[in-house]
Amino acid sequence: MIAATGLLLVTFVLVPLWAILKNSFVTPDGIGLDNFVRYFTDSRFVTIVGNTFEVGISVTLTTMVLAYGFAYAIQRTCMPLRNVLRIVALLPIFSPSLVQALGLQFLLGRNGLVNRTFGTEIDIYGFWGIYIADVVYAFPHAFLILSTALAVADARLYESAESLGAGAWRIFRTVTLPGTRYGLASAGFVVFTIVITDFGNPVVIGGNYSVLAVEIYNQVSGQANFAMGAVIGVLLLLPAALAMIGEKWISRRHFASVTAQSVPLAPQPNRARDTAWLIYSLLVAAVILSLVAIVIYASFVRLWPYNLSFSLRHYEFDVQNGLQPLWTSIQVAILTAVISMVFVTGAAYANHAFPMRASRVLYFLAILPAAVPGMVLGLGYILAFNTPGQPIYWMYDTILIIAFCNVYHYHAQGFLLATTNIKQISSTFDEASATLGATKLKTVWRVTLPIIWPTVLAVGVFFFMRAMVTLSAVIFLISPSTQLAAVSVLYLDDRGALNQAAAFAVCIMATVVAFLVLAQIALRVAGIRGVSLVR
Repeated sequence: MIAATGLLLVTFVLVPLWAILKNSFVTPDGIGLDNFVRYFTDSRFVTIVGNTFEVGISVTLTTMVLAYGFAYAIQRTCMPLRNVLRIVALLPIFSPSLVQALGLQFLLGRNGLVNRTFGTEIDIYGFWGIYIADVVYAFPHAFLILSTALAVADARLYESAESLGAGAWRIFRTVTLPGTRYGLASAGFVVFTIVITDFGNPVVIGGNYSVLAVEIYNQVSGQANFAMGAVIGVLLLLPAALAMIGEKWISRRHFASVTAQSVPLAPQPNRARDTAWLIYSLLVAAVILSLVAIVIYASFVRLWPYNLSFSLRHYEFDVQNGLQPLWTSIQVAILTAVISMVFVTGAAYANHAFPMRASRVLYFLAILPAAVPGMVLGLGYILAFNTPGQPIYWMYDTILIIAFCNVYHYHAQGFLLATTNIKQISSTFDEASATLGATKLKTVWRVTLPIIWPTVLAVGVFFFMRAMVTLSAVIFLISPSTQLAAVSVLYLDDRGALNQAAAFAVCIMATVVAFLVLAQIALRVAGIRGVSLVR
């Protein structure tokens, strides 16, 4: 099992990365550093690198503050509507990243609702457009991590602080913040990586303010300059890898703040505090909801912004390929979910069940994709597999290569989810099964799987959702026969068909939500309760 899962990881992660690194040094005169020299001596490219880090740092800081406050309100107060607000916070996960930029166009664009209603001349294209769109896009990722960090705490620490006369602010500063510093670090690294590698929002609303993710697309798709695309891929890979290394370094220094003797912290009602945090949470939720709601609204008007009468014309999809990209996306998402449930959970089980030196290598390979931006991985697939004679060439230009790209793009998250659950299973089950004469395979089938199947299902749901909305990892792999819905939204927006782009985006969101609802209904019909499919 270690050999099989390791071979897949080498093939679909290491080989593409090697292709990126190798091609970044290929010049017309042979192997050398000319591509890097050319890049860093061009003032335009230096500006693009500066833009990327400007957006990345500013969005990360803003998102961390907003998400921490929102998570604190959900976990540490008794305000009403917490479950509703939690769902609203997760809405950006159910849609492609460019939906936030599309919503900003409808609200604050030159022909946006605000400018036409109030006669203003707000110019949202450029840094501020990317900044707002990426804050909303990254918000749920930070919220989920910080919400988990704030969900548990030792009440004894807070009682001691109050007994010593500490006020609310000092308790927050000396008890709450230190107890969640690992969550803060993890969320910061995740958000920074997401932002600097985001492609959808900058390409839609960035205007003349270019960033590396857009530049790599322009170099490869616009100019067929694969060598320079590989150079930019290496530049994108470095900060993401450093973020992952930093997160691991901090995790080693982290200590458990909750022990067996801890008393769970239970928030007590406080009208003034709960009202203040409710107002804050409603404001944040209103921004998120407004960007999604305006996209849904625009999909049902005849011609934005000149004729706002109700119409279903944009759902006829009378464009090239019609509704086929949506069906292709669903097929790719289902295939991705099936592959992930087999290979990702298989890798997690192999790493847990066979503690040996090889499993350490497997663990490293399994979490390595967390440091690989989607566009870099997608470009690596072109450079590594789009050559006749390659063993994987037969998969190229099929939905199978797109599905494998999705699986290994998000492999680290699914692997860690499965590993966490498998490690909770006591070894006594395996020992009892072996004592009764069962083989390892029979133990997995009769003992392990019945215990971890909710996690296996959750892994499949996670990969289905990501495969439906991902854009950066697959933008280089699609063809006319394998067009995806998220890419169709980008193309429709690029040619000015905003209403139809909105309609396609709504269909993607509706598909993801419908899949979650149907899966939950199927579980209830089967008599299964208390299983969360979104983790």
